Amino acid sequence: MHLQVTNSPFTNEQAELINKLLPTLTEAQLHWLGGYLAFYRTDQVSNTTALLTTSEVQDLPVAAVVTQGPREATILFGSQTGNSQRLAGRLANTLKGEGFEVTLSAMNQYKTNNLKKAGYLFVIVSTHGEGDPPDNALTFYEFLHSKRAPKLDGMKFSVLALGDTSYEFFCKTGQDFDSKLAELGAARIVDRVDCDVDFEDAASGWLAAINDAVTVATVSSSAAATPVSSAAISGDMSAPTSTAGDSAYSRTNPFKAEVLDNLNLNGRGSDRETRHLELSLEGSGMTYAPGDAVGVYAQNDPTLVNEVISAMKWSPEETVITGKNGEASTLYDALLHHYEITVLTKPLLEKAAAYSSSGKLAELVKPEHKEELKAYINGRDLLDLLRDYAPWTLAPRDVGTLLRKLPPRLYSIASSLDAHPEEVHLTIRKVEYEAHGRNRKGVCSGHIAEHLKPGAQLPIFIQHNPNFKLPIHLDMPIIMVGPGTGVAPFRSFLEEREELGAVGKTWLFYGDRHFVTDFLYQTEWQRMLKEGILTKLDVAFSRDTEEKVYVQQRMLENGKEMYEWLQDGAHVYVCGDEKHMAHDVQAALLAIIEQHGGKSPEAAAQYLSELQEQGRYQRDVY
Repeated sequence: MHLQVTNSPFTNEQAELINKLLPTLTEAQLHWLGGYLAFYRTDQVSNTTALLTTSEVQDLPVAAVVTQGPREATILFGSQTGNSQRLAGRLANTLKGEGFEVTLSAMNQYKTNNLKKAGYLFVIVSTHGEGDPPDNALTFYEFLHSKRAPKLDGMKFSVLALGDTSYEFFCKTGQDFDSKLAELGAARIVDRVDCDVDFEDAASGWLAAINDAVTVATVSSSAAATPVSSAAISGDMSAPTSTAGDSAYSRTNPFKAEVLDNLNLNGRGSDRETRHLELSLEGSGMTYAPGDAVGVYAQNDPTLVNEVISAMKWSPEETVITGKNGEASTLYDALLHHYEITVLTKPLLEKAAAYSSSGKLAELVKPEHKEELKAYINGRDLLDLLRDYAPWTLAPRDVGTLLRKLPPRLYSIASSLDAHPEEVHLTIRKVEYEAHGRNRKGVCSGHIAEHLKPGAQLPIFIQHNPNFKLPIHLDMPIIMVGPGTGVAPFRSFLEEREELGAVGKTWLFYGDRHFVTDFLYQTEWQRMLKEGILTKLDVAFSRDTEEKVYVQQRMLENGKEMYEWLQDGAHVYVCGDEKHMAHDVQAALLAIIEQHGGKSPEAAAQYLSELQEQGRYQRDVY
C-alpha cells in the first residue's frame, strides 16, 4: 500500500513528520491512515483541502478505503469483583490508541438515552449467583429487556461474558445481553465469547478480535458487517492482569508471600475452624485499599491427588504438559498445583464421556438427562467420576485437555495497609463436609488450615474491587452487615477509618452460631467501641437461643434508627453468603425503608435502587 501525505488536513510540519513515520507503521495503522486521508483532496489552485468526490474515491486503491463507520465506541461493564471493569479498561485503552473516542461506563452509570446514538457497543459482563446480573448491571439489564429499549439498527456490537462452568447458568447474563442486542437490530462484529474462571486467554483473544474488527475491516458503505467467529479468536494479546499499583506481581505473576501468622479464631469446642492469616508483602510493591481482595493460588489435597493417580493406575512421575508454551511437570505435581480436581462441571463430563468405556457417562450427558446430570455433579469430584464410570481409555497426557486450570480463590482483605504496613490479613473459614460417603475439604481453606505454618510461602495477587469502597468523605456514616467471615472487610474498613481519624458514625451488624466460641475478632470490636471508632454493634448468635436469630432480624429491630441513618447519608455495605444471607438482608432493608419511610413497595425498591446507583449500597457477596 502506498501513501504520501502532501497538502491535507495537516500542517506542513505535521505532514512531514507523518511521512517520516510511514515506513514504521503497521498494516493496521496504514489502513486507518489511508481511510482517514482517502476522503480528502487538495485543490491545487486554492491549496485548500476538501472532501473527495465519489468518483475520486473509487479511483483510490481499495486498501486505502476503510469502513466509514463511526469512530466512537461505547464500552459498558457489569462487574461484581472488578474483573469485567479491568478488561473494559484494557479495551478502552486499545481503542483510544486506534483513534476512537471512547465512552467507558459501569452499566448503572450509563445514560440510556445515549444508547441509540452508539455506533460500536462492547459489553463486558459477569454472571452472578444463579444466573443473575451483577449489582451494577441490574438497572441497564432491566432497561434493555423492557418495552423502553430502543431499536438499535445500525449499531455494531460484541459481548464478552465471564462466568464459572461449575454453575448451572454459566455466563447467562452475557448470553442474555447478546441475544437481546441482536433482537433489537444491532449487528455482531465479533461473536460472543464465554469465559470460565480461568478467563485470561479467552478474554485476550476477544480483545484482539475486537481490535482487528474495528481497525482493518474493509467493506463498502453498503456492505453488511461480517461477524468474526469466536473459533478464529486467538490469545495474541497479553493476558489481563490484576495489578497492584506499580508492582510487577499480578494474577499471572503471583507474589510468593511469607506466612507471618496463622491462627484459629474459633474457641475451644466450636464445630467451626476460621483462620486469621497474616502474610508479608515486603519487597512486592503491592498496595491495596479496604474493600479489595487477595487472590490465593493454593494446592490440592495430596491425599486426593494420590487417590486419583491410584484409581487410574498411573505413574506419579510421568511427564505431562501443563502450559500452552510447552511447560511440563510430573503428573503428581500437575494434579497437585495446576488442575482442578475437586469440582465437576458439565463441560468436563461431556469431554470425559469420550474416554469412558462404560457408555453410561455418554448417556448421562445427553440433553434429556439434564436434571440427573445436575444431581450427579453436586458434591462430587474427579475421584468419584473415575470410580463411577470406569473403565477408562484416559492417559496422563489427556489430563490437560480434560481438566480446567486450578483457579485462584478470592478472599476479602481484613486489614488496613496503613495500620499494617507491608502486610495483608485474611479471614478464611475451613470448608469441610461429608458427601456421597466421603469426607470433602475446600481446596484453599483446607490447604491453609492444615499445611501452612509461619515461614511457609503462599502465591498471591491483589484483586482491586472498585465496587466495594469506603465513602471519600470521612464524616459520612457507614452501616456494615457481615455475618461470619463476611466481617473481614469491615475490620479493614474500621482500621482504615481509625488511621485516617474519620469522624463519621459506624454501625456493625455481626452474626454467627455461638457467642462464646464463634465471635470473630471480639476483643477488637470491644476496643473500637470503647474508643469510639465503632459507634454501634448489634450481634445475632443463631444457636444460643431456642429460636434462631439472624442479622436481618437485628436490622428490623433497629429499623427506625437505620432509616434515620440512611436519611443522614449513610452508606450500607453487605458482605458474605449470596444465596441466603444477602437476599434476606436486602428484604429487611426494603421492609425498613417501606415501614419507616412511609413508602409503597415500589417506592422502597426505587429508593434502594437509587442508593445503589449513588454507591451508597454496596455488596461483596459470594
